Amino acid sequence: MSTGNPYDPSNFTRRIPDGDDRRRLVCEDCGFIQYENPKIVVGTVAYWEDRILLCRRAIEPRVGYWTLPAGYLELGEDAEAGTLREAWEEARARMEIEQLLGVYSIEHISQVQLIYRARLTSPEVAAGPESREVALFHPDEIPHDALAFPSVRWALAHFNETRNEAVFAPRRNPVDAAGKLPGGL
Repeated sequence: MSTGNPYDPSNFTRRIPDGDDRRRLVCEDCGFIQYENPKIVVGTVAYWEDRILLCRRAIEPRVGYWTLPAGYLELGEDAEAGTLREAWEEARARMEIEQLLGVYSIEHISQVQLIYRARLTSPEVAAGPESREVALFHPDEIPHDALAFPSVRWALAHFNETRNEAVFAPRRNPVDAAGKLPGGL
């Protein structure tokens, strides 16, 4: 039943609009199409000297596992500004972004992740509200068996591969010969 409000979800049905090839949410009153797009995640592999910043998650998913400081980009927010905000929110970290490290498209959860390489301006870090704890790890101390997400492993591997390069090409999704992402994705 229509309420006359084009933003009322009860006005929408999922169908293929004229001239399109995908099912979309379409307002039955005015024909407005509500596009559903992937979420953008921004984050960083941040380092101080030879140590890398990781955060132990205090929220779902993957509570208790280690991750990079990262999160969803806000509406109207620049990607680099969002990266700096997430680092502050999760690890009370201040940093200087050096460059884009990787772009990971994770289709099954409709995410595009932009992960940057950044240098901490101070080793002073502390857990924010979404982290149980934060720590700076030497590369051989990283708890690989307790990393929260495959994209954390990908970003850390790419950081390690490029750590001595001043400029490098951002990494895309690592895929195998069959086109499958590592880690079962």
